[in-house]
Amino acid sequence: MLRIYDYAPSGNCYEVRLLLSLLGREYERVPVDIFAGDTLTDEFERLNPARETPVLALDGGHVLLQSNAILWYLGIGTDYLPTDPLAQAMVVQWLLIEQSRVVSTIGAARFFALTGRSPEQVEGRIRDGRRALDLLDGALRRGGFLVAERPSIADVSVYAYTRKAPDFGIELAEWPSVASWIRRMESLPGFIEDYVPYPENARPGVSRSIYDEAA
Repeated sequence: MLRIYDYAPSGNCYEVRLLLSLLGREYERVPVDIFAGDTLTDEFERLNPARETPVLALDGGHVLLQSNAILWYLGIGTDYLPTDPLAQAMVVQWLLIEQSRVVSTIGAARFFALTGRSPEQVEGRIRDGRRALDLLDGALRRGGFLVAERPSIADVSVYAYTRKAPDFGIELAEWPSVASWIRRMESLPGFIEDYVPYPENARPGVSRSIYDEAA
């Protein structure tokens, strides 16, 4: 059975859980508290030297790191990964945009705002996050989904952090095409929303993680 090493408040982890639910796949979920030092152990370093989540453990001892690589692997042979070369290239395009334009802005602003870290960076990330939403809204004005008229792993990836922009004050109603796309995503069979808030130990001064200088 698939095993996912997972931190529940993380959008990168959520997108893996979401795809597994949309696909109706069974898996074992291994909770990892990244702020309680769980990723700082020698055991976890052997699993992922970068000390990050999610990690997908496969039969035979193989592991996959990085959420978008995991989505690609899980999507192979399903309707969530097109077989047409151009459509596949467009999926890759959006996976790269997700990392460079969405995670680094919306995801980072959410993390900084909700954990009290790097408050001086929040305003700039919000500004850049609004630009990312402009880009996304333009791509979605034709309706449907990011690559075609049906959802793909590109939508799952981009949705995960985009949906959480209101957590730090960006109201998605300003981008009507994005808001409509979010409603389409949330109407898919198998959709789940199981984010949890960052716990108190995520705040600086009380956590032990790769995000703390003392770690």
